[in-house]
Amino acid sequence: MIEQVSALIREAATEVVLPMFRRLSAADVTEKAPGEVVTVADQRTEEVLSAGLTALLPGSVVVGEEGVAADPALLARLRGSDPVWVVDPIDGTANYAAGRTPFAIMVALVRGGTTVAGWIHDPVGDSLTVAEAGSGAYVDGVRMRISADPPPPGGLRGPIMTRFFPPGVREAFRERASVLGEVLPGVHCAGREYADLVAGVQHFAVFWRTLPWDHVAGSFLVREAGGVACRLDGSPYEASGEGSGLVAAASEQIWHEVREVLRTAGV
Repeated sequence: MIEQVSALIREAATEVVLPMFRRLSAADVTEKAPGEVVTVADQRTEEVLSAGLTALLPGSVVVGEEGVAADPALLARLRGSDPVWVVDPIDGTANYAAGRTPFAIMVALVRGGTTVAGWIHDPVGDSLTVAEAGSGAYVDGVRMRISADPPPPGGLRGPIMTRFFPPGVREAFRERASVLGEVLPGVHCAGREYADLVAGVQHFAVFWRTLPWDHVAGSFLVREAGGVACRLDGSPYEASGEGSGLVAAASEQIWHEVREVLRTAGV
């Protein structure tokens, strides 16, 4: 099924996402919430993926970003007994709508509350990061293993998305974050941040808002590559869980370093 889902994701990218990239009209982009846009391409891609994924696995259901936007009650499927496909049809929609990269397609398969497979696809670069439980993570067919060797003090590199941090915490964190090393502002695409962590391009990523379609696939891929992805209290990130704050890191040591800076900032 790994290859079948990979082919379906690439098909959706080729038939829907890429043909509409930089060709959207004003009518193709709407605001579904303050500061949150959705495009016709998001909706069509989710439709294509939902039909294909449920056909591949009879009895499964889909929890997709756009489906939940229309009917929040669909989130309850994550607590049900049926296999669940968690779908982000275009992660980084704001980038996509503006005609810039990065953006990604993300899919995860959850069984009984446990993630068992994940995919992140970069349509423009035609790069696919994929993992199956217990089998490791792969980028374009090459096995990835995050290095366990920590960089020197102050040598970390990673993004911290502070947009949704509580008032006051954002400023306090920015004052302290430099002790980590190179703190990046983020590229407005969680899929790229996770893929870069798996590939060893960066050492950590910090998120405050933790919606399932943004993080189920990515956090799973990081763990399969040998990294850590936990909430701020140290509990594992779960698809059906609730709460704020998530730190993904190349190792437990790095996770604790980042978490300590967050703690001193008042998180």
